[in-house]
Amino acid sequence: MTSDPAGAKKTPIDKLIERLQLESLDRDLFLGDPGRGQGRLFGGLVAAQSVMAAFATIDEIGSEDEQPGASLLHSIHAYFLRPGRYDLPIRFVVDRIRDGRTFTTRRVVAHQGGEAIFNMAASFATPEEGMSHQRPMADVGPPEGLEEWTTLRARQMGIPEPKTFNNPIEIRVVDEGAFVDDRPQDPVRQLWIRPRGVIPDDHALHTAILAYATDRTLISTAVVASGRVVGRDVMAASLDHAVWFHHPIRFDDWLLYSSVSPISHAGRGLIFGALYEQDGTQLASVAQEALIRIRRKKKK
Repeated sequence: MTSDPAGAKKTPIDKLIERLQLESLDRDLFLGDPGRGQGRLFGGLVAAQSVMAAFATIDEIGSEDEQPGASLLHSIHAYFLRPGRYDLPIRFVVDRIRDGRTFTTRRVVAHQGGEAIFNMAASFATPEEGMSHQRPMADVGPPEGLEEWTTLRARQMGIPEPKTFNNPIEIRVVDEGAFVDDRPQDPVRQLWIRPRGVIPDDHALHTAILAYATDRTLISTAVVASGRVVGRDVMAASLDHAVWFHHPIRFDDWLLYSSVSPISHAGRGLIFGALYEQDGTQLASVAQEALIRIRRKKKK
C-alpha cells in the first residue's frame, strides 16, 4: 500500500504501516508481526493491529463523503491482559458478535506465545443525522517551534538526547516547563501530534494509526500530579483503553491532544483525553486507566 522506489528510505510511518499489514490465516483469523524492539511491546501497536483485524471483517468501509451507507468505527474498548513481546508473532481472533443495519460489533483477542495478551470490543456504526455539540478546544499556540517530547524526556531522565527520531508519531509539547519542574503539578497536558510520514488514503489505516497514537503520553499526565517521572520514580503500564471516534478519521496533519487526570488511587490512575483538528473540531475522545506503582528504593 506504500510506494517503495529503489533506494528510497522508509519513514517511521512506513515501518508502522508494515506492522499493520496482517496476514489472513482464515476468515476471522489473522497473524501480525510486532517487529523488532526492546522491552515490553508497546500496547498501542497491539491496539492498532486489532483495529485492522476488526476492519478486515467489515464488508464496507469508507468515509461519509465516499460511501454514505458505510460503517465507520466509532468506538473501541480494550484491556491489556499481559505484557507483549517483540520477538513473537501475534495471532488475532475476531468474533463477529453482531452485524446490524446501524451498528456492527466485533470482539478481537490477541494471542502471543499461547496466551491472550489483549482483548478489544470494536463497534462500527452507519453515520446518521442527529444533535451536534462539543466543548471548545483549549487556546494554545501552534506546534511550530516547540520541542519534541522525546528530547524533553531524555533531558528529564538525564540521558543523551536523541539525534534522530524513529517514533512514527511526532509529539510537540506545549507545556515544556513541566519537564524541568519536579514539584507536583496540575495533571493537565497539551500536546501536538502528527504522523512522521505520509499515510496512504485508506480509512482503516488512518483510524488504526490514530488509535496507536492515543496510547502515547497519557500515563505521564497522571504521574505529574505527584511530582514523579515515569521510568525514573514510578513503574507504569496501561490496564484498559477506550477511544470514541466522533468524525471520519484523517490523520494527515497536526492534532492537539489534550489530557487530564481527575484521580489516582490504590495504584491506579485515570486519564481522559481529547483530540482536536486545528480548526477546533473534536475528532476523538480517549479514556485510560493505568497501573502506577512507586519504585522502591534499593536497600544498601
